[in-house]
Amino acid sequence: MTILILGANGFVGSAVLARLARDGHVLAGLGRDIAHAKNRFPSVRWHRADLSGLKSVEDWAPYFDGVEVVVNCAGALQDGQRDDVVATQRDAMLALYQAARKSGLRLVVQISARTDRGQGLPFLSTKAEADMALAASGLDHVILRPALVLGRNAHGGSALLRALAALPFITPLAFSDRRVETVSVEDVAECVHEAIEGRLPSGTDVDLAADAPDLGKLVTLHRAWLGLPPAKTLALPDAIAAPVSRLADLAGRLGWRSPLRSTAMQVMAGGIAAGETRVDRPLSSARETLARHPAGVQDLWFARLYLAKPVLIVTLALFWILSGLVPFLDLGRAAAHFAPFMPQAAALGLTAATSLLDIVLGLLLLWRPTARIALVGQAALALAYLAGGTLLEPALWLDPLGPYVKVLPALALTLTTLALLDER
Repeated sequence: MTILILGANGFVGSAVLARLARDGHVLAGLGRDIAHAKNRFPSVRWHRADLSGLKSVEDWAPYFDGVEVVVNCAGALQDGQRDDVVATQRDAMLALYQAARKSGLRLVVQISARTDRGQGLPFLSTKAEADMALAASGLDHVILRPALVLGRNAHGGSALLRALAALPFITPLAFSDRRVETVSVEDVAECVHEAIEGRLPSGTDVDLAADAPDLGKLVTLHRAWLGLPPAKTLALPDAIAAPVSRLADLAGRLGWRSPLRSTAMQVMAGGIAAGETRVDRPLSSARETLARHPAGVQDLWFARLYLAKPVLIVTLALFWILSGLVPFLDLGRAAAHFAPFMPQAAALGLTAATSLLDIVLGLLLLWRPTARIALVGQAALALAYLAGGTLLEPALWLDPLGPYVKVLPALALTLTTLALLDER
């Protein structure tokens, strides 16, 4: 059977793809950033596309050649620099259903969410609209509504759980008493397999959830999984979520997809729980899910570095911006280092140009689409500064304030941040 998986390079989508590959299906995957996925799954026919741009039957036509089943694992938590929630989760799906009817598609499997507690959130309201349209489309379909998804690979909320669990000594936590039901990503993938095999009949609309510890206990469970000693939970007031989510939303406008954005916070404030209609099969609890994949040192590194990553990015950005602004406080004095080697006008121009370049690189680092270019540029420029400075004033290597020596840890920090930049 030929199956098209939307969001096949994502957290849930890659697990679904791996499960269906074991059944011998012919698989096609659609996603925006598929370079790593193509290397991991070379036998899959990959399509690079943004769902928000597929709003008509004609837009979908190139991806339906021979396809019998579509599994939708894609979604957008909140509007941002690269994300349009309405276009991705509603408009693209409505166009897909029209295209599916024309192509004679056999089945649509929709990975959705519990949408009856949307509280006006576009993330949930657009999913609800797409679900209702699918149910009314006449297409054979199955709708699966997973709770908080846990898996070997962490992303979004599950990554944040690990990061909070790895904090030293004490765990500061808002909404610590909220009920949080979970489901393993393997169980989600297995339910997709059952839908395709016909064991979940057309029209099935079920929640996927196993157990419901509160958030504090779930973080404690992850801490034990990481092999860390118990830590006291510091229950923070719910009000702390507002300023945190505002900062995360600002980062979202710059292209960074933080799990602390306001949509996630509003969902967590109400807890994550399944409804009455649940799949009729046993599902792995959070404890069982984690026990099935014992943590290694790489998991501990990831957990500890997850919250350090934004700190590194902001620190580096401020370092380059401020280092570019400071020379303008006294441009003549800053240009004095070049005076013995060139005319004063040229020295002033070179100083101003390099300072502006520093500022630009710092700003580009804050903008997610250009962050990688900025980091590479920062590393190259730091090396150029060291090389040029060594030729012009080698004695500064012995200066007590260490102007050259201090570039080395900054360079190391740049390379470390570059290594942490990938999100999936």
